[in-house]
Amino acid sequence: MFNFSNSVFKLRSISESDVIKDIRTFMLPDENIVSAFQSGRDQVVFTDKRIIALDVKGITGSRKEFSTLPYSKIVHFTVQTPGFLEFNNDSELVVAYPNGALIQFEFSGGNVNILEIAQIISRYVL
Repeated sequence: MFNFSNSVFKLRSISESDVIKDIRTFMLPDENIVSAFQSGRDQVVFTDKRIIALDVKGITGSRKEFSTLPYSKIVHFTVQTPGFLEFNNDSELVVAYPNGALIQFEFSGGNVNILEIAQIISRYVL
């Protein structure tokens, strides 16, 4: 099980076509993928409604655990964009939930549209 309290996820961007089929089954009919990321065998998908985390378990990977983090429950969030012409072009998102959990997402590479994700979260938080 994901321990979301004060968690850090180091993610690299993947294409929408690389999202595991089981995540699409987990989504609502009117829910759309905004961005998708991977860390090892695990995946994190930002939709237009929530964050879906998939934890692939065991040696074979046949056992999977899905967690959902609704944007509507976020108390506050921060984003850090990559700098211009910096060696490190990573970005970061930290979300806080009412129970005190802080979840930090670190995105590797400059091809992450962190501001698009922030705008979607803002629709639910504000």
